[in-house]
Amino acid sequence: MGTRSRAERDAITIEIGYALVSALLAAAVVFGAISGSGYALELPHPLRRVLMLLGGGCALVVFVWRTMHVLWRFPRAAGRGPRQPSQPGRTSPDS
Repeated sequence: MGTRSRAERDAITIEIGYALVSALLAAAVVFGAISGSGYALELPHPLRRVLMLLGGGCALVVFVWRTMHVLWRFPRAAGRGPRQPSQPGRTSPDS
């Protein structure tokens, strides 16, 4: 592997931070929605405990999935230089 410039290292650091923060927020929303329903509906304690465990498991899955999704997309999105059109002489539809 070649050496990375300071800007590339900074971009990777920011992308990792973004992945972790967005995954934490998504996991917190999932956990709150699942486990909070037990308190909002005033369910019995054993059922609330099951919802807490279920919410924690789902939050963990969402956290891992979101982190991996953001980090796997990063290398493809951070190509060097501007993207070229797919056919010579034509502009790309997203330009």
